[in-house]
Amino acid sequence: MIQLTDKEFTELRDYVLSNYGIDLSKKRMLIQGRLTNTLTQKGFTTFTEYINLVKQDSTGTELQQMLNKLTTNLTYFLREREHFDFLTNVALPEFEQKFKGRQLRIWSAGCSSGEEPYTLAMTLSDFFATRGGDQRFVILASDISQNVLGQAQRGIYTSDGLKDVPKSWLTKYFEKLDGGDYKVKENIKGKITFRTFNLMDPFRFKKPFELIFCRNVMIYFDKQKKDELIGKFYTWTAPGGYFFVSHSENIGRTDTGFKMVRPSTFKKEG
Repeated sequence: MIQLTDKEFTELRDYVLSNYGIDLSKKRMLIQGRLTNTLTQKGFTTFTEYINLVKQDSTGTELQQMLNKLTTNLTYFLREREHFDFLTNVALPEFEQKFKGRQLRIWSAGCSSGEEPYTLAMTLSDFFATRGGDQRFVILASDISQNVLGQAQRGIYTSDGLKDVPKSWLTKYFEKLDGGDYKVKENIKGKITFRTFNLMDPFRFKKPFELIFCRNVMIYFDKQKKDELIGKFYTWTAPGGYFFVSHSENIGRTDTGFKMVRPSTFKKEG
């Protein structure tokens, strides 16, 4: 294994933190383990050669490949099911009354390979189908990794990956392919726009969002970057809208303008 020197580690850590907000301070062994094969394949004997390549590649391809390897993208359908139960039982009935006739805007920030935004689309479709299906909604699904976004856009999953999905969803929202995999149907795909997005960049949208999910993303950020990001999410949450984080990265009551409704679930009053 090619050794990552202190100087190389510091340079790579600082570069990723300053440009992408991802804190790799405690990931030294992960960096060394996940990137050694890449260095060997390119004929490099030091991390300095590789870091220089990443910085000098004007296409951004090398950077994307590096980020793909360094960020963990574990996700699955209906992950932290309590959030989707809350949507069905609390948030969506509220929206139905307050925003009836208005198109709901939802953002899955850090959508990985697509399970979260597709779960959102299916949850909302189920809810509004029982109400006559007249509520319109659109979902923005973003991630910094083009690799996982490509998987999300394809919308193809193994049967094992759908083991927690209700049987009714398999019938309504998926089509079975030869070989046993399942593909998300176009009526659900059509609700979602996939976009490469760096959360450290300025947010520029036409309108705020009624729902923002940013789960298992801020675990990579230091406190300063995390606080800055939460502030931007607050700005772009519509009054009366909700913001969700994962149960493992809850934010404090005093760290934000959001009101905590329950652990990992926050509301912008108004």
